[in-house]
Amino acid sequence: MKIWGNIPKVSSIYGNTGKTNRPSKVGETSSKKDELSISGTAKDFGIAMRAVRQVPDIRQDKINEITQKMNRGDYKVSASEVAEKIVSAFKDSKI
Repeated sequence: MKIWGNIPKVSSIYGNTGKTNRPSKVGETSSKKDELSISGTAKDFGIAMRAVRQVPDIRQDKINEITQKMNRGDYKVSASEVAEKIVSAFKDSKI
């Protein structure tokens, strides 16, 4: 569609579209290198996590000791100790 004739201020409703700001110096760029910095706390946490990963989940020496006591009949646990551990586990889990 073509509009003929004088259309006043139609292009001015969109603001100043004639000029754009250009850099003052052409060809000169300033770039910064990316940096990664790790806090001391994070480094300590990483060291602790590596140490924890090296510890086995199952302590075989404890298992062997208890197994030997059970086989000899020396392994005795009172009912009150078991009940106490169950109650403390529920308190810790906040159910």
